[in-house]
Amino acid sequence: MDRPSTANPATARDVILEIVRNMKEGLEPLHYSTLPPAIYHVYLHPDDMERLRGIVPRIIDEARRALDAEVEQMNRGSLAISLAERLKLSRRGEPKISAPDGGWQIRILENTDEEVSQGDVVIYSELALPAKMELSAGSMTKRIATRKLGGTQSTAPASYETRKTEPAPAAATAPAPAEPAPTSLPPVEEGVFAVIEYEDQGGHKTFRMNKNEIVVGRGGRDYWTDIKLDTLADVSREHFRLRRDAESGQFFLKDLSRLGTTINGEPVPSSIDFTDGEKRDRHVEAPVPSEARIGLAGVVFLEFRSTAGA
Repeated sequence: MDRPSTANPATARDVILEIVRNMKEGLEPLHYSTLPPAIYHVYLHPDDMERLRGIVPRIIDEARRALDAEVEQMNRGSLAISLAERLKLSRRGEPKISAPDGGWQIRILENTDEEVSQGDVVIYSELALPAKMELSAGSMTKRIATRKLGGTQSTAPASYETRKTEPAPAAATAPAPAEPAPTSLPPVEEGVFAVIEYEDQGGHKTFRMNKNEIVVGRGGRDYWTDIKLDTLADVSREHFRLRRDAESGQFFLKDLSRLGTTINGEPVPSSIDFTDGEKRDRHVEAPVPSEARIGLAGVVFLEFRSTAGA
């Protein structure tokens, strides 16, 4: 069944213009130079992504050219102002914009949020040290989110609580850096069935599971989560459910996401069937070992430890 059409699909040109606008609004002046965001994660509605998928490499190439041209034009403008000001013996002009040494790093992905509308363009960008070449490997200093809703535009700091809908940010295909194991295990408290340690954009955290079922994901206005992750929207709002069988003490994981979950590196069968835009739960679960590394879309990793027998 075909989805209803919309009057405001996102065009390839819209995507390029949004990336350029995001760059201009995310400039960070230093004393001798100005840094633009170097890394861009662009998220499109599934219908827009499907329509543009075949020309994504061309969009990325032209977006890089447009960013270079915009930086050059802005530098020419600032140079003219700077020369005029020096002739007047006035204050120093704005520092020159330095394009990232590693080049513009751009990924275009499907938006996995259910509330997103066709025509929405959401961009997460990062300021990174120029020596970093790999996507998402830079030292992040600032994150900006940009959204276009049917021709209207707005920007907000990258706090997932400030936007009407939060989609997506690292890409599912980008490998996540290994997280260091804790130097010591937290003490096991009475009534705690498992201990889960993880690190998101809010830092290192520990969750003690003291009930037989929890929900893990980014959460949101209409999504309850026991572990609410502050991370990129590759992680679904309700990414997976973790259930403990009260009789056996065995843990089971139900994957509810679009971009997948892994247990010790092995993909978990999805419990969700997406057909004709409809979402159906097939009630599929995977057993979880007493100690496991649970990956969410390759973005966040949770270190799970059952306390049974501890």
